[in-house]
Amino acid sequence: MATGLVDLRQALHPPTEEDRQPPNAVEPRFVPTHFQATHPRPFGAAGLRSGRGYPAAVSTPVGADPAVVGPYLASALGDERWRAVRIELIAAGMSNLTYVVTPEDGSTEDAVILRRPPTGAVLATAHDMAREHRVISALGPTDVPVPRTLHLCTDESVLGAPFYVMERVAGIHVVREFPPGYADEPAQRRAVGEGLIDVLADLHTVDYDAVGLSEFGRPEGFAARQVRRWAKQWDATRDRDRPGLDALGARLAETVPTAQRSSIVHGDYRLDNCLLDPGTPGRIRAVLDWEMSTLGDPLTDLGMMFVYWPEAGEERATTLSPVTTLPGFPTRREIMSRYAARTGTDLSQLNWYVGFAFFKFAAIMAGIVARSAAGAMAGKDTSGYGDRIDPCVELGRAALEDGAL
Repeated sequence: MATGLVDLRQALHPPTEEDRQPPNAVEPRFVPTHFQATHPRPFGAAGLRSGRGYPAAVSTPVGADPAVVGPYLASALGDERWRAVRIELIAAGMSNLTYVVTPEDGSTEDAVILRRPPTGAVLATAHDMAREHRVISALGPTDVPVPRTLHLCTDESVLGAPFYVMERVAGIHVVREFPPGYADEPAQRRAVGEGLIDVLADLHTVDYDAVGLSEFGRPEGFAARQVRRWAKQWDATRDRDRPGLDALGARLAETVPTAQRSSIVHGDYRLDNCLLDPGTPGRIRAVLDWEMSTLGDPLTDLGMMFVYWPEAGEERATTLSPVTTLPGFPTRREIMSRYAARTGTDLSQLNWYVGFAFFKFAAIMAGIVARSAAGAMAGKDTSGYGDRIDPCVELGRAALEDGAL
């Protein structure tokens, strides 16, 4: 794993109930160790072994005791094969915890995924399992690829917190590079980039009323509230005087565009929050990590996606992965055109959303620096984070004022 990775939910305050688009977008929380697929499909379907994170079997995983989970699932799913289970924790930290649960006598193809809040979490709005389960369930019948949900438990007496269970989907998880032998050809890499933007476009065109998500958020005034929220975050975590960041926030607040429409917003849509089809580069098998989803302005998703989409020859302060710089990947302008064609959206003001995304990224970095200085990031290497802030501010200014996308 690259040094300096931190869990942003540990570095930032959780989102409010009305604004759930937030701070989990800075560094990947888990990375694959080698070429493996993630979440093989359960119930007998063929699939490669999981590789999302560093799976490490533990006899009594914190937060999901097999002696409790097994009997509960046997009853909840009506299947005695779950009476005894093996459990692996594959994503930890201050983010929601993710476990692979396998029947004791079963294989990886039989496994399911269990998600719960971090142990000791007291701010339920930041780790709302019912909410995450709700959006994934609602999207199940749509063109947006999501895992199939199997069960939601809101009885906190079982594991000490609500949790839900979903299918395990076979897919390639890409963080900093493609695994050897996958998407080696430029045409395949272009297909991956186009597949990512197509799925985002499909998400943004879902009729949220029709799928039962009318009350999933408060889209009116969403972008303006986001600017206020991140300006307040920056105010609360100033590491030093940064007039450029102040000026960018003020200018964003003065120029908030009127949303063309509202949609379901993922909140952290990017390559490493998706699983790619092991056999068909360009096909997205599942979109994961819906904990920050809400209803809002869909262009906030697209703007943030641009922040994480460096092009060949670029070295940007926000670059978490160089994958999109490889030959074949579409440029930001190309994915912009594809999104517009697929959704019919006017993107003439996209520069505002990109500017805002850089502003948010800079505020996130400032929060990490401030928490590190206060000794709240023990064991985390945060060196260099402060150096990213001013370059992000300049990228945001260039997007907002010069139209540099």
